[in-house]
Amino acid sequence: MKLYYSTSSPFVRKVNVFAIETGLDDRIERVLTNPWVHDMALISDNPLSKVPTLVTDDGLVIYDSPVICEYLDSVHDGQKMIPVSGAPRWIALRMQALADGILEAAVLRFLERGREPAQHSAAWDAKQKQVIAHALIYLNEHVAQWQKNQNIGQISVACALGYLDFRFADDAWRESATRLADWYTEYAQRPSMIRTLPTPMPAQVMTI
Repeated sequence: MKLYYSTSSPFVRKVNVFAIETGLDDRIERVLTNPWVHDMALISDNPLSKVPTLVTDDGLVIYDSPVICEYLDSVHDGQKMIPVSGAPRWIALRMQALADGILEAAVLRFLERGREPAQHSAAWDAKQKQVIAHALIYLNEHVAQWQKNQNIGQISVACALGYLDFRFADDAWRESATRLADWYTEYAQRPSMIRTLPTPMPAQVMTI
């Protein structure tokens, strides 16, 4: 398999953590890609020019991160990270959607910071910050109910929190989500999380 990736994308990180946790990491060739430049190799496989994009051994192209993780879960022989049916499945997928929503709001904030100062919208930034705050409060209230078994929801939340630390360290999100912070402190010590710590893209033009 081949994965188009960047070193800073939290959605790429989710796929990489998932691959490590499912024992598929060694089966994936990684192609460092900046989706913000005109990379025809990426565009030929994904017209949206986004990472992560996965090309399977059979040549099937898959995107975005939830779909890639679903595919990876179908090709390993270990414990499934996405429950196959019933309430556990929908809870895990809802948890992933909530974490991805945090990331989408955070990415919008990050891109807003990159605009010319005269074009900045304080109201827009405040709205996205509020979305993130509400989601963190919800997660903090429910973290005690999470199953001990690994699943896509926990991986997604961990990568979302890691991105907040990476891009918005001064926001101090832990102060209003202490139980979630305690959970993340432990989860962040997993080898899969340590191996996938985000870094700025080399010679970057623009990247999330």
